[in-house]
Amino acid sequence: MKHFKIAPEDIVPLGQKLAFGSGHLANQLFPAALGVFMVVLVMSLGMNPVLAGLLGALPRFLDALTDPIMGFISDNTKSKWGRRKPYILVGSVISGIAYMIMWQLNPEDSEMYNFFYFLVVSIFFYIGYTIFATPLIGLGYEMTPDYNERTRLMAVSQFMGQMAWVIAPWFWVIIYDQSLFESAPEGAKVMAIWVGGLCMVLGILPALFNKEMEVDKSKLKNLSKSELAANTKEFIRGILLTLKNKQFMKLCGATFFIFNGFQTIAQFSFFIIVYYLFQGDTDAAGSWPAWFGTVSALATMFLVIPVVTKISEKIGKRKAFVIATLLSIVGYLLKWWGFNPANPWLMFMPIPFLSFGIGGLFTLMMSMTADVCDLDELNNGERREGMFGAVYWWMVKLGTALAMLTSGVVLQLVGFDESIKVQSVETITNLRLADIIIPIVAALIAIILVWRYNITEERAREIKEALDKRRAELKLEEVKK
Repeated sequence: MKHFKIAPEDIVPLGQKLAFGSGHLANQLFPAALGVFMVVLVMSLGMNPVLAGLLGALPRFLDALTDPIMGFISDNTKSKWGRRKPYILVGSVISGIAYMIMWQLNPEDSEMYNFFYFLVVSIFFYIGYTIFATPLIGLGYEMTPDYNERTRLMAVSQFMGQMAWVIAPWFWVIIYDQSLFESAPEGAKVMAIWVGGLCMVLGILPALFNKEMEVDKSKLKNLSKSELAANTKEFIRGILLTLKNKQFMKLCGATFFIFNGFQTIAQFSFFIIVYYLFQGDTDAAGSWPAWFGTVSALATMFLVIPVVTKISEKIGKRKAFVIATLLSIVGYLLKWWGFNPANPWLMFMPIPFLSFGIGGLFTLMMSMTADVCDLDELNNGERREGMFGAVYWWMVKLGTALAMLTSGVVLQLVGFDESIKVQSVETITNLRLADIIIPIVAALIAIILVWRYNITEERAREIKEALDKRRAELKLEEVKK
């Protein structure tokens, strides 16, 4: 495989990488915290798992629909502060405040009251989250044009983002600590304020310190009301152009299946630890679920991200993705022997392999999507990182929404009963099988989809050189005018 030396101007300074990474920490802390907090709905507020699944799914469908709209708006914003940063700032504030309000639930209220309260507030939360996250992703795609520097940038952002998954599992321990809170719902109320506030601060940092790519504003659309009809046509055209990009759709499909498989079974490890290893005794389970999540995130940070980044530099991003995904399948298989009531320590055995799934996915896919954005500009003459980021994360969020719904349905199908402490042997066995089979099938489909992805380092260099030549010619024409 041919390698190229990075140009000094294409290197992203460490400070810029850290500022961008702080935004990704906020971007991942929201879903990481939600995954833990959602347990409170079932275990402590007595909500039916299907209703809890709907609360996870319905707002995310809306969130997924608004992503392409936000991508179009961000791509075409003509502001002295930039196309991305104003929205990152405003969106982080809206989503942070909404998250605080969303978890002010009381067990004294009826199940349906809590259901609709949470549903309404979460809609506002996800609107703010879209305003924040979509421009943030677009910002990352345009921070460097270099093939390998993009992977390094995404490695730093994913490293910092993984801190959310180190921290979040301990929210469960804190929320259920009776020396701190009278009840878990009370703990969730207080912790939501801290999480929302922290995410606001972290989310604002990219808006304050990151630099945006300069674009030709004459090519941007006018976002005024008078141009609504024309913009609607351009918006639809932009989506169709994005969806016609075969290389991009391979990345979207692979992400959809891997992340969907992961999210579907995300809560299952918690239930297996509590109800299989410790027979439903939350006191005996103690901090074991938290340690499982924390060690998984630490393995991603210190093992997966550096290894995947190095492999991709040596043999290319596609091959690195296939290797990482295959290693994750090994980890899922090891879960069958790892979850053992006779020896809880064995639960950590699959983690070094498991972590290659999600850790490799986002480190590489974000970088590969940035390469696709260059290919799109070469073919269509426009910079559309916001739209690509929106459609990509639309796939992620659609997968998450389906996963949240599927997760509740699977719990129902295996016979899980939230009202009892000791689940039947058949229920636990079926839950453990689902915990293994679902992500493995999803991972295999992802490998098939990405197998023919063809933007190598050499091809990316050819695209960059062609774009540089075109931009130089356009600047020369402007000077002559």
